[in-house]
Amino acid sequence: MQGKIIKGIAGFYYVHVPGMEVYECKAKGIFRNRKIKPYVGDNVIIDVLDETQKKGNILEIMDRKNQLIRPAVSNVDQALIIFAAARPEPNLNLLDRFLLMMNKQEVETIVCFNKMDAVTQKQLDFLSDTYTKGKYQVLFTSALEEKGVKELRRLLLDKTTVLAGPSGVGKSSLINHLIPEANMETGEISEKIERGKHTTRHSQLFCMEGSTYIMDTPGFSSLSIDDIDKDELKNYFPEFLDYEDYCRFGGCLHINEPDCAVKQALEEEKISKIRYDNYILLYKELKENRKYK
Repeated sequence: MQGKIIKGIAGFYYVHVPGMEVYECKAKGIFRNRKIKPYVGDNVIIDVLDETQKKGNILEIMDRKNQLIRPAVSNVDQALIIFAAARPEPNLNLLDRFLLMMNKQEVETIVCFNKMDAVTQKQLDFLSDTYTKGKYQVLFTSALEEKGVKELRRLLLDKTTVLAGPSGVGKSSLINHLIPEANMETGEISEKIERGKHTTRHSQLFCMEGSTYIMDTPGFSSLSIDDIDKDELKNYFPEFLDYEDYCRFGGCLHINEPDCAVKQALEEEKISKIRYDNYILLYKELKENRKYK
């Protein structure tokens, strides 16, 4: 019987079989021996051990279209990174770290700012300008007022999308609008620390309709980029690529070199200063980390 892993907790994998139900399965020892870990999103063959109790074993993991390391999910078409436009204030350095990670894993990413009702149009324009200059599609939503939900649904249709973002930005509330039957526990915001509470603790896959799947992942407050080489970092800022062929030096890092076309584009406001400043900060971080390894 073939199905898809929709959740994995403490060695148990919950496999949805289309037209039937969800089976609680264990992975056979052969996977451990081969050091293969089942991922949420895997298409698998299962052996049903108890139809009444809906229990079984995973016999085979089908070939993966792709496999993301962070978050650990497979067979995704795109990522949707959700930050709040306010409450909590968006940490754009953290957002850029996530975009780097998805870019490195060659996953197309949409940037979504939720809670658009909490900010002015000027603030929305600033966020839009920052990331459209970065070659990203930007979407604004309000789970509270149900704004932007139809457009979000259109962007997700017939694709498997991994959702990610910090705790407390309204991911669960948006999913509840898209898939009411998911009935996810929505996090409260602590007024003291402005972080989400009682939020997602594991990756989980939901079927919105037909071949449209949403993977929710645990909220994060930090993100390491240590697996990126400092000299490759510039390659993961898409807005740099239009200009670097015009730099005087091949392999220009766009930091201290003279006649740098990227820095010229920055001066002409064709590239976001926030994004460029984050590039510099991340480059310095990677450079410092290398000293202690």
